Amino acid sequence: MIQAFVTQIYNKPLAAPKILRPLSNKLLEDVENLLASDEVGHKWSDKNYVSGYTSYGSVDKLHLVLPNFKKLEQTLEIHLKNYLSSLEYDIKASDLYLSHCWVNVMPEGAQHSAHIHPLSVISGTVYLQLPKGSSPIKFEDPRLGFFMNSPLPKESAKMANKRFLSLKPKEGDVVLFESWLRHEVPQNTTQEPRISVSFNYGWKKD
Repeated sequence: MIQAFVTQIYNKPLAAPKILRPLSNKLLEDVENLLASDEVGHKWSDKNYVSGYTSYGSVDKLHLVLPNFKKLEQTLEIHLKNYLSSLEYDIKASDLYLSHCWVNVMPEGAQHSAHIHPLSVISGTVYLQLPKGSSPIKFEDPRLGFFMNSPLPKESAKMANKRFLSLKPKEGDVVLFESWLRHEVPQNTTQEPRISVSFNYGWKKD
């Protein structure tokens, strides 16, 4: 059996516990400060991120303004290198740069509809707080629009043969994926908010 055109999604712990815990705590403190002070972000979220909060519409380059997010950028470098190696892209990690970095807070009832990240190469998320039972990140088979008369896979089908993948990372995990891969976060049904940091890598300019 030949397997071709594989879609790879990277999911690993961000760092060893002794590094991860203090960094996560500091990032969560920064998130609390943003929630309390980012009026522009709240106004943008009211229109575009109903029931939730994101700094995407106000401060989307947090690694350039907050030291803890700069530390996060540095911690992500090894994961980017590992993912690019697995994808076998004919580029180096140094050909890319962290172009955007923002926070997402999803209280009960919040959701994020299916979307892609145009003009980016690699996208990802670091999970700071995931209450038990909180929403997964759901990925869509990029070929879905071309299946035409194709039968549905069995309920028992292997993950690689399904049309959707609902990934449930753990707190402290990083997930990386190619930016063209459509994804969404279904409605959060937990009473505690689901908190994450999302980011994009783009091409460095000459």
